[in-house]
Amino acid sequence: MADNDDSSRGPLSRGGVASQPLFAVAAVLLGSFLANFDSRLTTVGLPDLRGAFSLSFDEGAWLSTAGIGSQIFIAPAVAWLATVFGLRRVLGIPSLVYAAISLIIPFVHDYPTLLALSVVHGLLLGTFVPATLMIIFRNLPIRWWLPAISIYSIRVGFALDTSSSLVGFYVDHLGWQWLYWQSVVIAPLMGLMVYWGTPNEPVNRALLREADWGGMLLLGAGVSMIYAGLDQGNRLDWLGSGTVMALIAAGAVLFAGFLVNEALVRQPWAHINVLFSRNIGLGLVLILLYTLTSLSNASLVPNFLAAIALLRPEQSGLLLLTYGALPMFVLVPLSIWLLRHFDTRTVVVVGFACFAAANLWGTQLSHDWAREDFVGIVLLQAIGQSLTLLPLIITLLSNSDPSRATSFAAYIQIMRLGGAEIGVALMGTWLRVREQVHSFYLGQNLGVGDVDVVRMLKQLADHFAAHGAGSAQARAVGTLAGFVQREANVLAYIDGFWLCFWLAMAALGVVALITRAPPGPFTPAPFGFARMLLRKCGMSLR
Repeated sequence: MADNDDSSRGPLSRGGVASQPLFAVAAVLLGSFLANFDSRLTTVGLPDLRGAFSLSFDEGAWLSTAGIGSQIFIAPAVAWLATVFGLRRVLGIPSLVYAAISLIIPFVHDYPTLLALSVVHGLLLGTFVPATLMIIFRNLPIRWWLPAISIYSIRVGFALDTSSSLVGFYVDHLGWQWLYWQSVVIAPLMGLMVYWGTPNEPVNRALLREADWGGMLLLGAGVSMIYAGLDQGNRLDWLGSGTVMALIAAGAVLFAGFLVNEALVRQPWAHINVLFSRNIGLGLVLILLYTLTSLSNASLVPNFLAAIALLRPEQSGLLLLTYGALPMFVLVPLSIWLLRHFDTRTVVVVGFACFAAANLWGTQLSHDWAREDFVGIVLLQAIGQSLTLLPLIITLLSNSDPSRATSFAAYIQIMRLGGAEIGVALMGTWLRVREQVHSFYLGQNLGVGDVDVVRMLKQLADHFAAHGAGSAQARAVGTLAGFVQREANVLAYIDGFWLCFWLAMAALGVVALITRAPPGPFTPAPFGFARMLLRKCGMSLR
Protein backbone atom coordinates (compact mmCIF):
# COMPACT_ATOMS: atom_id res chain seq x y z
CA MET A 1 0.00 0.00 0.00
CA ALA A 2 1.44 3.29 -0.99
CA ASP A 3 2.53 5.67 1.68
CA ASN A 4 0.51 8.55 0.27
CA ASP A 5 -2.64 6.52 0.72
CA ASP A 6 -1.93 5.54 4.29
CA SER A 7 -3.37 8.57 6.02
CA SER A 8 -6.89 7.73 4.93
CA ARG A 9 -6.61 4.11 5.95
CA GLY A 10 -5.52 4.45 9.56
CA PRO A 11 -2.26 4.01 11.45
CA LEU A 12 0.07 1.07 11.30
CA SER A 13 -1.15 -1.73 13.53
CA ARG A 14 2.02 -3.80 13.76
CA GLY A 15 4.06 -3.74 16.95
CA GLY A 16 6.92 -5.73 18.38
CA VAL A 17 6.80 -9.51 18.11
CA ALA A 18 5.91 -11.30 21.34
CA SER A 19 8.79 -13.15 22.95
CA GLN A 20 6.36 -15.57 24.67
CA PRO A 21 3.53 -16.18 22.13
CA LEU A 22 1.81 -18.78 24.33
CA PHE A 23 1.15 -16.18 27.01
CA ALA A 24 -0.29 -13.85 24.37
CA VAL A 25 -2.60 -16.61 23.12
CA ALA A 26 -3.65 -17.32 26.73
CA ALA A 27 -4.55 -13.63 27.11
CA VAL A 28 -6.71 -13.86 23.98
CA LEU A 29 -8.51 -16.89 25.42
CA LEU A 30 -9.15 -15.36 28.86
CA GLY A 31 -10.26 -11.98 27.51
CA SER A 32 -12.64 -13.58 25.05
CA PHE A 33 -14.15 -15.81 27.73
CA LEU A 34 -14.76 -12.91 30.12
CA ALA A 35 -16.44 -10.76 27.49
CA ASN A 36 -18.76 -13.45 26.21
CA PHE A 37 -19.68 -14.82 29.62
CA ASP A 38 -20.58 -11.34 30.84
CA SER A 39 -22.76 -10.76 27.77
CA ARG A 40 -24.67 -13.95 28.59
CA LEU A 41 -24.84 -12.88 32.24
CA THR A 42 -27.38 -10.19 31.36
CA THR A 43 -29.57 -12.68 29.48
CA VAL A 44 -29.35 -16.11 31.12
CA GLY A 45 -28.59 -14.79 34.61
CA LEU A 46 -30.72 -11.63 34.57
CA PRO A 47 -33.72 -13.16 36.42
CA ASP A 48 -31.41 -14.24 39.25
CA LEU A 49 -29.78 -10.80 39.34
CA ARG A 50 -33.16 -9.06 39.49
CA GLY A 51 -34.05 -11.18 42.50
CA ALA A 52 -30.68 -10.68 44.18
CA PHE A 53 -30.70 -6.88 43.74
CA SER A 54 -34.49 -6.58 44.30
CA LEU A 55 -34.96 -4.92 40.90
CA SER A 56 -38.19 -4.43 39.00
CA PHE A 57 -38.50 -5.76 35.47
CA ASP A 58 -37.86 -2.28 34.02
CA GLU A 59 -34.81 -1.70 36.23
CA GLY A 60 -33.37 -5.06 35.20
CA ALA A 61 -33.91 -4.23 31.53
CA TRP A 62 -32.06 -0.92 31.82
CA LEU A 63 -29.26 -2.62 33.78
CA SER A 64 -28.74 -5.01 30.88
CA THR A 65 -28.90 -2.20 28.29
CA ALA A 66 -26.41 -0.05 30.21
CA GLY A 67 -23.88 -2.87 30.55
CA ILE A 68 -23.93 -3.95 26.91
CA GLY A 69 -24.40 -0.45 25.48
CA SER A 70 -21.24 0.75 27.18
CA GLN A 71 -19.34 -2.18 25.65
CA ILE A 72 -20.55 -1.15 22.21
CA PHE A 73 -19.53 2.46 22.93
CA ILE A 74 -15.87 1.66 23.61
CA ALA A 75 -15.23 -1.44 21.47
CA PRO A 76 -14.68 0.22 18.04
CA ALA A 77 -11.99 2.56 19.42
CA VAL A 78 -9.97 -0.07 21.30
CA ALA A 79 -7.86 -1.07 18.28
CA TRP A 80 -6.70 2.53 17.86
CA LEU A 81 -6.07 2.90 21.59
CA ALA A 82 -3.95 -0.28 21.56
CA THR A 83 -1.98 1.04 18.58
CA VAL A 84 -1.24 4.35 20.33
CA PHE A 85 -0.81 3.37 23.98
CA GLY A 86 0.27 -0.26 23.65
CA LEU A 87 -1.59 -3.35 24.77
CA ARG A 88 -0.04 -3.46 28.23
CA ARG A 89 -1.54 -0.08 29.09
CA VAL A 90 -4.91 -0.80 27.47
CA LEU A 91 -5.37 -4.17 29.20
CA GLY A 92 -3.11 -4.07 32.26
CA ILE A 93 -4.55 -1.46 34.63
CA PRO A 94 -8.13 -1.77 33.23
CA SER A 95 -8.10 -5.49 34.06
CA LEU A 96 -7.31 -4.69 37.71
CA VAL A 97 -9.99 -1.97 37.87
CA TYR A 98 -12.45 -4.38 36.27
CA ALA A 99 -11.66 -6.99 38.92
CA ALA A 100 -12.18 -4.43 41.70
CA ILE A 101 -15.57 -3.34 40.34
CA SER A 102 -16.61 -6.98 39.90
CA LEU A 103 -15.76 -7.52 43.57
CA ILE A 104 -17.81 -4.51 44.70
CA ILE A 105 -20.98 -4.84 42.61
CA PRO A 106 -22.62 -7.70 44.61
CA PHE A 107 -22.51 -5.52 47.74
CA VAL A 108 -24.33 -2.57 46.10
CA HIS A 109 -28.03 -2.11 46.84
CA ASP A 110 -28.60 1.46 45.59
CA TYR A 111 -29.93 1.26 42.02
CA PRO A 112 -28.31 4.47 40.61
CA THR A 113 -24.93 3.35 42.00
CA LEU A 114 -25.46 -0.13 40.58
CA LEU A 115 -26.31 1.35 37.19
CA ALA A 116 -23.22 3.59 37.21
CA LEU A 117 -20.94 0.72 38.19
CA SER A 118 -22.49 -1.44 35.46
CA VAL A 119 -21.65 1.25 32.89
CA VAL A 120 -18.01 1.40 34.02
CA HIS A 121 -17.96 -2.41 34.21
CA GLY A 122 -19.16 -2.58 30.59
CA LEU A 123 -16.69 0.05 29.38
CA LEU A 124 -13.75 -1.90 30.81
CA LEU A 125 -15.12 -5.21 29.55
CA GLY A 126 -15.57 -3.71 26.09
CA THR A 127 -11.80 -3.35 25.77
CA PHE A 128 -11.02 -7.03 26.29
CA VAL A 129 -12.08 -8.71 23.04
CA PRO A 130 -10.92 -5.94 20.64
CA ALA A 131 -7.63 -5.63 22.53
CA THR A 132 -7.00 -9.37 22.48
CA LEU A 133 -7.70 -9.32 18.74
CA MET A 134 -5.02 -6.62 18.41
CA ILE A 135 -2.58 -8.88 20.30
CA ILE A 136 -2.84 -11.19 17.30
CA PHE A 137 -2.35 -8.43 14.74
CA ARG A 138 0.40 -6.54 16.58
CA ASN A 139 2.48 -9.02 18.49
CA LEU A 140 2.15 -12.56 17.16
CA PRO A 141 4.18 -13.93 14.25
CA ILE A 142 1.96 -14.61 11.24
CA ARG A 143 2.35 -18.38 11.65
CA TRP A 144 0.52 -18.02 14.98
CA TRP A 145 -2.35 -16.00 13.54
CA LEU A 146 -4.51 -18.88 12.34
CA PRO A 147 -4.65 -20.81 15.65
CA ALA A 148 -4.97 -17.58 17.67
CA ILE A 149 -7.77 -16.21 15.49
CA SER A 150 -9.49 -19.59 15.74
CA ILE A 151 -9.61 -19.13 19.54
CA TYR A 152 -10.99 -15.63 19.03
CA SER A 153 -13.62 -16.77 16.54
CA ILE A 154 -15.01 -19.82 18.33
CA ARG A 155 -15.20 -18.03 21.68
CA VAL A 156 -18.74 -16.91 20.82
CA GLY A 157 -20.15 -20.38 20.30
CA PHE A 158 -18.14 -21.83 23.17
CA ALA A 159 -19.30 -19.13 25.59
CA LEU A 160 -22.91 -19.45 24.47
CA ASP A 161 -22.84 -23.20 25.01
CA THR A 162 -21.08 -23.16 28.39
CA SER A 163 -22.45 -20.03 30.03
CA SER A 164 -25.92 -21.47 30.74
CA SER A 165 -24.40 -24.36 32.70
CA LEU A 166 -21.92 -22.09 34.44
CA VAL A 167 -24.58 -19.55 35.46
CA GLY A 168 -26.73 -22.37 36.87
CA PHE A 169 -23.76 -23.85 38.75
CA TYR A 170 -22.83 -20.53 40.34
CA VAL A 171 -26.40 -19.71 41.36
CA ASP A 172 -27.18 -23.17 42.77
CA HIS A 173 -23.88 -24.09 44.43
CA LEU A 174 -21.58 -21.11 45.01
CA GLY A 175 -23.99 -18.16 45.16
CA TRP A 176 -25.07 -15.62 42.57
CA GLN A 177 -22.22 -13.30 43.64
CA TRP A 178 -19.81 -15.55 41.74
CA LEU A 179 -21.41 -14.39 38.50
CA TYR A 180 -19.25 -11.31 39.14
CA TRP A 181 -16.55 -12.67 41.42
CA GLN A 182 -15.13 -15.09 38.87
CA SER A 183 -13.75 -11.97 37.12
CA VAL A 184 -11.82 -11.08 40.28
CA VAL A 185 -9.65 -14.13 39.53
CA ILE A 186 -9.67 -14.23 35.73
CA ALA A 187 -9.20 -10.53 34.85
CA PRO A 188 -5.88 -10.04 36.74
CA LEU A 189 -4.68 -13.36 35.31
CA MET A 190 -5.43 -12.04 31.83
CA GLY A 191 -3.52 -8.85 32.61
CA LEU A 192 -0.56 -10.95 33.76
CA MET A 193 -0.65 -12.97 30.52
CA VAL A 194 -0.64 -9.70 28.56
CA TYR A 195 2.36 -8.45 30.56
CA TRP A 196 4.32 -11.66 29.89
CA GLY A 197 3.16 -12.15 26.31
CA THR A 198 3.46 -8.67 24.78
CA PRO A 199 6.45 -6.34 24.52
CA ASN A 200 6.62 -3.04 26.39
CA GLU A 201 5.85 -0.43 23.73
CA PRO A 202 6.25 3.34 24.07
CA VAL A 203 3.30 5.67 23.59
CA ASN A 204 2.99 6.74 19.95
CA ARG A 205 2.91 10.47 20.57
CA ALA A 206 2.72 11.35 16.89
CA LEU A 207 -0.55 9.48 16.51
CA LEU A 208 -1.78 10.84 19.84
CA ARG A 209 -1.33 14.42 18.59
CA GLU A 210 -3.40 13.58 15.49
CA ALA A 211 -6.10 11.72 17.44
CA ASP A 212 -9.54 11.73 15.84
CA TRP A 213 -11.37 11.88 19.17
CA GLY A 214 -14.48 13.29 17.51
CA GLY A 215 -14.78 10.36 15.14
CA MET A 216 -14.39 7.83 17.96
CA LEU A 217 -16.99 9.54 20.14
CA LEU A 218 -19.47 9.94 17.25
CA LEU A 219 -19.25 6.29 16.16
CA GLY A 220 -19.31 4.82 19.67
CA ALA A 221 -22.14 7.04 20.89
CA GLY A 222 -24.16 6.61 17.70
CA VAL A 223 -24.03 2.81 17.61
CA SER A 224 -24.61 2.41 21.37
CA MET A 225 -27.67 4.71 21.25
CA ILE A 226 -29.11 2.77 18.32
CA TYR A 227 -28.55 -0.43 20.29
CA ALA A 228 -30.24 1.02 23.39
CA GLY A 229 -33.27 2.06 21.34
CA LEU A 230 -33.58 -1.37 19.74
CA ASP A 231 -32.99 -3.20 23.01
CA GLN A 232 -35.71 -1.21 24.80
CA GLY A 233 -38.03 -1.15 21.79
CA ASN A 234 -39.53 -4.56 22.45
CA ARG A 235 -40.37 -3.57 26.04
CA LEU A 236 -41.55 0.00 25.35
CA ASP A 237 -43.57 -0.71 22.18
CA TRP A 238 -41.27 0.80 19.53
CA LEU A 239 -42.99 3.70 17.74
CA GLY A 240 -45.27 4.20 20.72
CA SER A 241 -42.32 5.22 22.90
CA GLY A 242 -40.70 8.63 22.66
CA THR A 243 -37.64 7.27 24.45
CA VAL A 244 -37.07 4.56 21.84
CA MET A 245 -37.57 6.88 18.89
CA ALA A 246 -35.30 9.54 20.42
CA LEU A 247 -32.51 7.01 21.00
CA ILE A 248 -32.70 5.59 17.47
CA ALA A 249 -32.99 8.97 15.76
CA ALA A 250 -30.16 10.52 17.78
CA GLY A 251 -27.97 7.48 17.14
CA ALA A 252 -28.60 7.69 13.39
CA VAL A 253 -27.71 11.42 13.38
CA LEU A 254 -24.48 10.76 15.30
CA PHE A 255 -23.53 7.94 12.93
CA ALA A 256 -24.11 10.21 9.93
CA GLY A 257 -21.93 12.80 11.69
CA PHE A 258 -19.20 10.16 12.05
CA LEU A 259 -19.23 9.50 8.29
CA VAL A 260 -18.96 13.23 7.55
CA ASN A 261 -16.18 13.61 10.13
CA GLU A 262 -14.13 10.77 8.63
CA ALA A 263 -14.43 12.33 5.17
CA LEU A 264 -13.27 15.78 6.34
CA VAL A 265 -10.74 15.24 9.12
CA ARG A 266 -7.05 15.38 8.14
CA GLN A 267 -6.09 12.14 9.92
CA PRO A 268 -9.21 9.91 9.93
CA TRP A 269 -9.31 7.20 12.53
CA ALA A 270 -11.39 4.64 10.58
CA HIS A 271 -12.04 6.05 7.13
CA ILE A 272 -14.97 4.56 5.28
CA ASN A 273 -12.81 3.85 2.21
CA VAL A 274 -11.36 0.86 4.05
CA LEU A 275 -14.66 -0.82 3.08
CA PHE A 276 -14.42 0.00 -0.61
CA SER A 277 -12.79 -3.33 -1.41
CA ARG A 278 -15.50 -5.65 -2.70
CA ASN A 279 -14.39 -8.64 -0.67
CA ILE A 280 -13.98 -6.65 2.56
CA GLY A 281 -17.42 -5.11 2.26
CA LEU A 282 -19.03 -8.47 1.49
CA GLY A 283 -17.03 -10.10 4.28
CA LEU A 284 -18.41 -7.62 6.83
CA VAL A 285 -21.94 -8.28 5.53
CA LEU A 286 -21.30 -12.00 6.06
CA ILE A 287 -20.16 -11.39 9.65
CA LEU A 288 -23.45 -9.57 10.25
CA LEU A 289 -25.41 -12.43 8.67
CA TYR A 290 -23.42 -14.90 10.76
CA THR A 291 -24.36 -13.12 13.99
CA LEU A 292 -28.01 -13.12 12.95
CA THR A 293 -28.04 -16.72 11.73
CA SER A 294 -26.38 -17.99 14.90
CA LEU A 295 -29.25 -16.54 16.94
CA SER A 296 -30.82 -19.98 16.57
CA ASN A 297 -28.08 -21.18 18.91
CA ALA A 298 -27.86 -18.09 21.11
CA SER A 299 -31.57 -17.44 21.51
CA LEU A 300 -34.01 -19.92 20.02
CA VAL A 301 -32.87 -23.25 21.48
CA PRO A 302 -32.25 -22.15 25.12
CA ASN A 303 -35.31 -19.87 25.15
CA PHE A 304 -37.58 -22.62 23.79
CA LEU A 305 -36.34 -25.01 26.46
CA ALA A 306 -36.99 -22.35 29.11
CA ALA A 307 -40.39 -21.11 27.87
CA ILE A 308 -41.96 -24.34 26.55
CA ALA A 309 -40.04 -27.18 28.23
CA LEU A 310 -39.77 -25.13 31.48
CA LEU A 311 -36.11 -26.02 32.05
CA ARG A 312 -33.72 -24.07 34.25
CA PRO A 313 -30.53 -22.67 32.66
CA GLU A 314 -28.35 -25.42 34.15
CA GLN A 315 -30.69 -28.08 32.72
CA SER A 316 -30.68 -26.72 29.18
CA GLY A 317 -27.01 -25.80 29.61
CA LEU A 318 -26.06 -29.47 29.91
CA LEU A 319 -27.28 -30.03 26.35
CA LEU A 320 -25.37 -27.00 25.03
CA LEU A 321 -22.22 -27.95 26.93
CA THR A 322 -22.18 -31.61 25.85
CA TYR A 323 -23.16 -31.24 22.21
CA GLY A 324 -22.25 -27.62 21.51
CA ALA A 325 -19.11 -26.65 23.44
CA LEU A 326 -17.17 -29.92 23.87
CA PRO A 327 -17.22 -30.87 20.14
CA MET A 328 -15.40 -27.61 19.41
CA PHE A 329 -12.20 -29.08 20.85
CA VAL A 330 -12.23 -31.37 17.79
CA LEU A 331 -13.86 -28.96 15.35
CA VAL A 332 -11.41 -26.08 15.84
CA PRO A 333 -8.30 -28.07 14.81
CA LEU A 334 -10.36 -29.42 11.89
CA SER A 335 -11.26 -25.86 10.89
CA ILE A 336 -7.59 -24.79 10.99
CA TRP A 337 -6.60 -27.80 8.87
CA LEU A 338 -9.33 -27.05 6.32
CA LEU A 339 -8.20 -23.42 6.00
CA ARG A 340 -4.61 -24.52 5.39
CA HIS A 341 -5.70 -26.66 2.44
CA PHE A 342 -8.98 -25.27 1.08
CA ASP A 343 -10.24 -21.90 -0.07
CA THR A 344 -11.90 -19.95 2.74
CA ARG A 345 -15.06 -19.61 0.65
CA THR A 346 -15.46 -23.39 0.57
CA VAL A 347 -15.19 -23.61 4.36
CA VAL A 348 -17.67 -20.74 4.82
CA VAL A 349 -20.17 -22.48 2.53
CA VAL A 350 -19.97 -25.64 4.65
CA GLY A 351 -20.44 -23.61 7.83
CA PHE A 352 -23.50 -21.71 6.63
CA ALA A 353 -24.93 -24.91 5.12
CA CYS A 354 -24.74 -26.49 8.59
CA PHE A 355 -26.57 -23.50 10.07
CA ALA A 356 -29.21 -23.74 7.34
CA ALA A 357 -29.69 -27.48 7.97
CA ALA A 358 -29.96 -26.95 11.75
CA ASN A 359 -32.54 -24.20 11.35
CA LEU A 360 -34.54 -26.21 8.81
CA TRP A 361 -34.56 -29.08 11.29
CA GLY A 362 -35.79 -26.68 13.97
CA THR A 363 -38.87 -25.81 11.91
CA GLN A 364 -40.19 -29.32 12.66
CA LEU A 365 -40.41 -28.78 16.43
CA SER A 366 -43.57 -29.20 18.51
CA HIS A 367 -44.50 -28.71 22.15
CA ASP A 368 -43.57 -32.36 22.77
CA TRP A 369 -39.90 -31.71 22.03
CA ALA A 370 -37.65 -32.28 25.05
CA ARG A 371 -34.01 -31.46 25.62
CA GLU A 372 -32.71 -34.58 23.85
CA ASP A 373 -34.63 -33.73 20.67
CA PHE A 374 -32.28 -30.79 20.08
CA VAL A 375 -29.07 -32.85 20.07
CA GLY A 376 -28.76 -32.96 16.28
CA ILE A 377 -29.56 -29.26 15.93
CA VAL A 378 -26.97 -28.23 18.51
CA LEU A 379 -24.31 -30.44 16.90
CA LEU A 380 -24.94 -28.89 13.48
CA GLN A 381 -24.80 -25.43 15.04
CA ALA A 382 -21.47 -26.28 16.68
CA ILE A 383 -20.07 -27.24 13.28
CA GLY A 384 -21.46 -24.02 11.81
CA GLN A 385 -19.88 -21.95 14.61
CA SER A 386 -16.49 -23.57 14.03
CA LEU A 387 -16.49 -23.29 10.23
CA THR A 388 -17.93 -19.82 9.70
CA LEU A 389 -16.46 -16.92 11.68
CA LEU A 390 -12.82 -18.03 11.50
CA PRO A 391 -12.72 -18.28 7.67
CA LEU A 392 -14.64 -14.98 7.43
CA ILE A 393 -11.96 -13.19 9.46
CA ILE A 394 -9.26 -14.86 7.35
CA THR A 395 -11.11 -13.68 4.23
CA LEU A 396 -11.01 -10.09 5.51
CA LEU A 397 -7.31 -10.35 6.37
CA SER A 398 -6.47 -11.95 3.02
CA ASN A 399 -8.07 -9.05 1.15
CA SER A 400 -6.59 -6.24 3.22
CA ASP A 401 -3.31 -5.00 4.60
CA PRO A 402 -3.05 -6.74 8.01
CA SER A 403 -0.53 -4.15 9.18
CA ARG A 404 -3.35 -1.59 9.05
CA ALA A 405 -5.89 -3.66 10.92
CA THR A 406 -6.73 -0.67 13.16
CA SER A 407 -8.97 0.80 10.47
CA PHE A 408 -11.21 -2.15 9.68
CA ALA A 409 -11.04 -3.52 13.25
CA ALA A 410 -13.51 -0.78 14.19
CA TYR A 411 -16.01 -2.09 11.66
CA ILE A 412 -15.38 -5.71 12.67
CA GLN A 413 -16.28 -4.77 16.25
CA ILE A 414 -19.48 -3.03 15.13
CA MET A 415 -20.55 -6.11 13.18
CA ARG A 416 -19.43 -8.51 15.92
CA LEU A 417 -20.82 -6.87 19.04
CA GLY A 418 -23.40 -4.43 17.73
CA GLY A 419 -24.81 -6.88 15.21
CA ALA A 420 -25.12 -9.67 17.77
CA GLU A 421 -26.80 -7.58 20.46
CA ILE A 422 -29.08 -5.78 18.04
CA GLY A 423 -29.98 -9.15 16.53
CA VAL A 424 -30.98 -10.50 19.94
CA ALA A 425 -33.20 -7.47 20.50
CA LEU A 426 -34.86 -7.83 17.09
CA MET A 427 -35.32 -11.59 17.55
CA GLY A 428 -37.15 -10.91 20.81
CA THR A 429 -39.50 -8.57 18.96
CA TRP A 430 -39.97 -11.08 16.15
CA LEU A 431 -40.97 -13.83 18.58
CA ARG A 432 -43.34 -11.55 20.48
CA VAL A 433 -45.10 -10.30 17.35
CA ARG A 434 -45.39 -13.75 15.80
CA GLU A 435 -46.78 -15.16 19.06
CA GLN A 436 -49.46 -12.46 19.04
CA VAL A 437 -50.32 -13.18 15.40
CA HIS A 438 -50.60 -16.92 15.99
CA SER A 439 -52.64 -16.39 19.18
CA PHE A 440 -55.10 -14.29 17.17
CA TYR A 441 -55.52 -16.87 14.42
CA LEU A 442 -55.72 -19.80 16.82
CA GLY A 443 -58.31 -17.96 18.87
CA GLN A 444 -60.44 -17.39 15.77
CA ASN A 445 -60.73 -21.16 15.38
CA LEU A 446 -62.05 -21.61 18.92
CA GLY A 447 -65.59 -20.44 18.38
CA VAL A 448 -68.08 -20.36 21.26
CA GLY A 449 -70.30 -23.43 21.03
CA ASP A 450 -67.98 -25.30 18.68
CA VAL A 451 -68.34 -29.05 19.18
CA ASP A 452 -64.64 -29.72 19.65
CA VAL A 453 -64.26 -26.79 22.05
CA VAL A 454 -67.25 -27.88 24.13
CA ARG A 455 -65.93 -31.45 24.30
CA MET A 456 -62.47 -30.32 25.36
CA LEU A 457 -63.88 -27.99 28.04
CA LYS A 458 -66.08 -30.78 29.38
CA GLN A 459 -63.13 -33.19 29.59
CA LEU A 460 -61.04 -30.60 31.42
CA ALA A 461 -63.91 -29.65 33.75
CA ASP A 462 -64.50 -33.30 34.64
CA HIS A 463 -60.82 -33.64 35.41
CA PHE A 464 -60.80 -30.60 37.73
CA ALA A 465 -64.17 -31.43 39.34
CA ALA A 466 -62.48 -33.78 41.80
CA HIS A 467 -60.65 -30.76 43.26
CA GLY A 468 -63.72 -28.52 43.50
CA ALA A 469 -66.76 -28.48 41.26
CA GLY A 470 -67.31 -24.73 41.69
CA SER A 471 -64.01 -23.73 40.07
CA ALA A 472 -63.78 -26.60 37.61
CA GLN A 473 -65.25 -24.70 34.64
CA ALA A 474 -63.06 -21.63 35.18
CA ARG A 475 -59.96 -23.80 35.50
CA ALA A 476 -60.95 -25.63 32.32
CA VAL A 477 -61.21 -22.34 30.39
CA GLY A 478 -57.88 -21.16 31.80
CA THR A 479 -56.18 -24.41 30.87
CA LEU A 480 -57.51 -24.25 27.31
CA ALA A 481 -56.27 -20.66 27.03
CA GLY A 482 -52.87 -21.88 28.24
CA PHE A 483 -52.84 -24.52 25.52
CA VAL A 484 -53.54 -21.84 22.92
CA GLN A 485 -50.73 -19.65 24.23
CA ARG A 486 -48.32 -22.61 24.31
CA GLU A 487 -49.06 -23.53 20.70
CA ALA A 488 -48.77 -19.88 19.63
CA ASN A 489 -45.33 -19.77 21.24
CA VAL A 490 -44.29 -22.98 19.48
CA LEU A 491 -45.39 -21.55 16.14
CA ALA A 492 -43.48 -18.34 16.90
CA TYR A 493 -40.28 -20.32 17.54
CA ILE A 494 -40.85 -22.20 14.28
CA ASP A 495 -41.04 -18.82 12.54
CA GLY A 496 -37.80 -17.88 14.29
CA PHE A 497 -36.06 -20.94 12.88
CA TRP A 498 -37.45 -20.14 9.44
CA LEU A 499 -36.05 -16.61 9.72
CA CYS A 500 -32.59 -17.91 10.65
CA PHE A 501 -32.78 -20.46 7.81
CA TRP A 502 -33.41 -17.78 5.21
CA LEU A 503 -30.64 -15.61 6.69
CA ALA A 504 -28.27 -18.56 6.23
CA MET A 505 -29.44 -18.97 2.64
CA ALA A 506 -28.88 -15.25 2.03
CA ALA A 507 -25.36 -15.65 3.43
CA LEU A 508 -24.67 -18.47 0.96
CA GLY A 509 -25.73 -16.13 -1.82
CA VAL A 510 -23.34 -13.43 -0.59
CA VAL A 511 -20.48 -15.95 -0.43
CA ALA A 512 -21.00 -16.60 -4.14
CA LEU A 513 -20.20 -12.92 -4.83
CA ILE A 514 -16.79 -13.01 -3.11
CA THR A 515 -13.83 -13.37 -5.45
CA ARG A 516 -10.61 -15.28 -4.82
CA ALA A 517 -8.23 -13.51 -2.44
CA PRO A 518 -4.82 -12.43 -3.74
CA PRO A 519 -1.84 -14.66 -2.88
CA GLY A 520 -0.56 -14.17 0.64
CA PRO A 521 0.33 -15.86 3.93
CA PHE A 522 -3.17 -17.38 4.20
CA THR A 523 -3.25 -18.85 0.70
CA PRO A 524 -4.19 -22.55 1.12
CA ALA A 525 -1.78 -25.27 0.04
CA PRO A 526 -3.69 -27.99 -1.85
CA PHE A 527 -2.77 -31.60 -1.24
CA GLY A 528 -3.23 -35.01 -2.81
CA PHE A 529 -5.14 -35.07 -6.08
CA ALA A 530 -5.48 -31.28 -6.17
CA ARG A 531 -1.70 -30.86 -5.82
CA MET A 532 -1.10 -33.30 -8.67
CA LEU A 533 -3.47 -31.39 -10.96
CA LEU A 534 -1.78 -28.09 -10.15
CA ARG A 535 1.65 -29.56 -10.89
CA LYS A 536 0.44 -30.84 -14.23
CA CYS A 537 -0.85 -27.39 -15.05
CA GLY A 538 2.56 -25.95 -14.21
CA MET A 539 1.25 -23.81 -11.37
CA SER A 540 3.50 -22.99 -8.45
CA LEU A 541 2.23 -23.78 -5.00
CA ARG A 542 2.72 -21.38 -2.15
